[in-house]
Amino acid sequence: MSTLLTDEALIREYMPDQPNQCFETLYNRYASKVYRHCLSITKDTENAHDFTHDIFIKMFSKLDTFHERSSFSTWLYSITYNYCAGQLKLAKRLPLTELDEETNQDAYSTEWQDAQTQEQSLQLLRQAMASLSVNEQTLLKLKYEQGMRVEEIAELYNLKVSTVKMRIKRSRDKVYRLMDQYAPQ
Repeated sequence: MSTLLTDEALIREYMPDQPNQCFETLYNRYASKVYRHCLSITKDTENAHDFTHDIFIKMFSKLDTFHERSSFSTWLYSITYNYCAGQLKLAKRLPLTELDEETNQDAYSTEWQDAQTQEQSLQLLRQAMASLSVNEQTLLKLKYEQGMRVEEIAELYNLKVSTVKMRIKRSRDKVYRLMDQYAPQ
């Protein structure tokens, strides 16, 4: 595989017929840079290592969504930042603590019930999301899963910022209504 090709040319030329070689070349070009970027965000070598691998898996699975609206490196660094920020935010919401022998059984029971409630909420959310149109799902996923800013989404779809905000709000409201509708009474 030619190392003289730009990232964009490499993707265009080799992705359809030689995806493994394309991925390997991109990985070799960017793995250390993505790792350093993850490390600068997480300040933890183990997390940075894990996140780097996760980011490349995510990047490869989403490579067909890369439409050269920006350079490949900008697109990859956007994925890197959004992934790391999302993982850190998730870690703050769900702190991991070790259980010791003196753990109160009532506290464990309450945590288990909370986990069950959270799992039920996730099931309702999945069901509600499946009921949305593809466009509604895509907007919500870009905003809330990939962490894209409204301005970025507007630019991506060539829409006004106010239009994107309204579509996201309507889709989000629809999800809430559907979740209420699907919730057991």
